[in-house]
Amino acid sequence: MEENLNKDQNQEFPEGSGQDIKRDFRGLLEGVKVFLADLLDIRKNTDQEATKESIVADIPFKGHTSWILICSIFIASVGLNANSTAVVIGAMLISPLMGPILGMGLSLAINDIDTLRRSLKNFAVMVALSVITAFLFFYLFPLRDESSELLARTAPDIRDVLIAFFGGLALVIARAKKGTIASVIYGVAIATALMPPLCTVGFGLAIGNFGYASGAMYLFTINTIFIALATFLVIKLLRFPMVRYANSQRRRFIARMASIVAILVMIPAGFTFYDVFQESLFKKEAKQFVTNNIVPYELPGEGRYLENLTDIQYNHGEDGFIELVFMGNETIPDNVIATWNTQKNTYDKLKNVELKIVQGSKNQELDQMRYVSELYESKKAELLSKEQQIQVLKEEVGKMSKLVEHQIPFQEISAEAKTNYENLTGLGFSYTITTDFNKLDTIPVFNVQWKKGLPAQQVKTDSQKLTDWLRLRLKNSKIQVREEQN
Repeated sequence: MEENLNKDQNQEFPEGSGQDIKRDFRGLLEGVKVFLADLLDIRKNTDQEATKESIVADIPFKGHTSWILICSIFIASVGLNANSTAVVIGAMLISPLMGPILGMGLSLAINDIDTLRRSLKNFAVMVALSVITAFLFFYLFPLRDESSELLARTAPDIRDVLIAFFGGLALVIARAKKGTIASVIYGVAIATALMPPLCTVGFGLAIGNFGYASGAMYLFTINTIFIALATFLVIKLLRFPMVRYANSQRRRFIARMASIVAILVMIPAGFTFYDVFQESLFKKEAKQFVTNNIVPYELPGEGRYLENLTDIQYNHGEDGFIELVFMGNETIPDNVIATWNTQKNTYDKLKNVELKIVQGSKNQELDQMRYVSELYESKKAELLSKEQQIQVLKEEVGKMSKLVEHQIPFQEISAEAKTNYENLTGLGFSYTITTDFNKLDTIPVFNVQWKKGLPAQQVKTDSQKLTDWLRLRLKNSKIQVREEQN
């Protein structure tokens, strides 16, 4: 019986079955490896000589190319000024800026110092001509609105780095293929958007806003560096032949110089990626903090938080701030602000960031029309007709009028009070926030000081008269007067 059992087991698990499974598994892995290699390998269908010739041919900048660049700059500037995405895309398609950038990446990869020199020279001329043309357009053109298309090119983030790098990869791979894929080249020209940042630099210089100009130039620099870096990596991966020089000493010198320049390009690219990545993390945490802690807070009365006016500034990890704008006739309690600061400090990137609170009641000179404009912008998508637009604006102006009515004109009140009450030597004003744990209430409180030595009865009588006068004058029955004798 035991023999039969052993036979059955041997039949179910034949000797050597473990080795067969391992062998089959290795075969499966080899098959997957061969499949992926065949799927992803781009070396077999690469035309190295044609690729190099096409890139080098696009480097020169003179004659027709210079006029094409000038025309594309004008088109892009008009499109940015008119806030027209379609026009901007058209300008990007005809712009010849990509040629010298690919030339820099190629020359560094194959140690071609002559091509590198020509690429840098033509690139510098292209950038200078582009900025000057855009500057003249915006300086002389009477309409210089800060459109969303322009402002979008003043603050690069981590997505711009990724777009430039992967766009550069796609472009070089498409150029290297036998039979260049034109649609990829056009798509990369649109995605990486080299032309609009240069136009924005000219716009910033024309209106004297160097913050716009520097931000746009930073975006253009990011695009340039990472497109050139992607070109360098692809050319190295495809093992393009190195340029050989007859003089061995010169060959070694050129190789060293090309390597040094490549490293000098990669180092700032790495720092740029890290800095932009940190800024993206900072802004993400700042927006999370605002969404989770500020937006849910309900201000009493007509007060509201103007989310569209939130200003989040990142200053490379130092002196950054989050500015929150509130409108209303009642101030936010200090304990609420302290709680927000505590909550802010729970975010790693926000611990050293200043939380700025701008409140309408404490900043009477804050432009009220800014409030209406912000509110209208946030609601205009919901409006279907001009009548609705007018009605919304009327309602908001009415609310603003109520806010203004509740403002205490302290300077006028103090002057009138001094005229009416000769024994008055000092007057102070503040809001006191109280609660019965069901709702908050804001009480206007006047602190008064009377001449020293006045009889208590006279102080009491004058304080009551002052209270009645203030309530009548300001049309607010909640006003209280507190006595403080000298």
